[in-house]
Amino acid sequence: MTTHKTQVAIIGSGPSGLLLGQLLTLAGIENIVIDRVSKDYILSRVRAGVLEEGTVEMLDKAAIGERIHKEGMLHSGFSYAFSGRMERINLRDLIGKNVMVYGQTEVTQDLMDAREKSGAPSIYEVDEAHPVDFDGQKPYVSFKKDGVGHRIDCDFIAGCDGYHGPSRMSVPATAIQTFEKEYPFGWLGVLADVPPVRHEIIYANHSRGFGMCSMRSTTRSRYYIQCAHDDHVDNWSDDEFWDELRRRLPQEVADDVTTGPSFEKSIAPLRSFVAEPMRFNKLFLAGDAAHIVPPTGAKGLNLAVSDVYYLYEGLLEYYREKSTAGIDDYSQKALARVWKAVRFSWWLTHCMHLFPSTTEFDRKIQEAELDHLAKSVAAQTAVAENYVGLPF
Repeated sequence: MTTHKTQVAIIGSGPSGLLLGQLLTLAGIENIVIDRVSKDYILSRVRAGVLEEGTVEMLDKAAIGERIHKEGMLHSGFSYAFSGRMERINLRDLIGKNVMVYGQTEVTQDLMDAREKSGAPSIYEVDEAHPVDFDGQKPYVSFKKDGVGHRIDCDFIAGCDGYHGPSRMSVPATAIQTFEKEYPFGWLGVLADVPPVRHEIIYANHSRGFGMCSMRSTTRSRYYIQCAHDDHVDNWSDDEFWDELRRRLPQEVADDVTTGPSFEKSIAPLRSFVAEPMRFNKLFLAGDAAHIVPPTGAKGLNLAVSDVYYLYEGLLEYYREKSTAGIDDYSQKALARVWKAVRFSWWLTHCMHLFPSTTEFDRKIQEAELDHLAKSVAAQTAVAENYVGLPF
């Protein structure tokens, strides 16, 4: 058994784990990051790329913002389509804020590069990682690496290891409550090296189902269409995807879609999941380990970052001032923001998608809701506030 010692042990090297580690390292707080998979595997996962202003500010604070500001695409609004018409929500005019389009894979790469440069330790491709004795005074993380047993003795454990990770699973069932909603459809998405149809994101409500036009850069596009939850990518050729996408867009947009071969095609299920609380004495959950939202509102990565904000501030207060006030409030503060994002994602999903149970009455309600949004500055302001992210 090999023993390591640190102040904060971080399980998971996705954006939340790496961001927490980077901030702690800059503050002089020792930390070790471990993950069950390799760096290459983590970087191969395709995720959303709409960053709230607060997220960008946190990445700047972590000293990795240079490439984001150089290569990211600043969006001052987004559009939505319904009943053959297009409307735009002008974020900048309504609330003076923007969002940044910059892929989550790029954020992860930037964080990995910063960690490697700092020399802070990371251990990849570990087996059987488990937080241990986190309800006592001497917590540690046990794992195996190349068949050899290891443990990390620490003050605190940050569970940033995703929905299927060991952190939440290690909590006794009697100590945690979960809330979950499964949506009866998925998103079929493609990535293609073609220019985006518009310079901003378009959400489309259509009688055939939801559609979305997004992008990763000025030369790489990300498109989605709503599909059955049990559908499979093998059922869709590229041509069939492009044809269906264009059917769901206003004609003026559909005519401008540049098609091409996809280099990534996948189906994402839609669901909401929240675990309460997010703190169990010396163990803290963050990111997907604690909550999942539908991708409709692009809140997943941004919620992970706000979790890290609250957790980092609490740990900083503990180590600098010997106060537990911040970590004591972590779960309450994080969950208050989580539930507001869950609500917004739920609302937008219901506004834009066709449900199996949708009736003609329901369709008329969707149209009335979206028409009201188009004509009400107050309604647009509320949407804009949520879209760019509520304050931390």
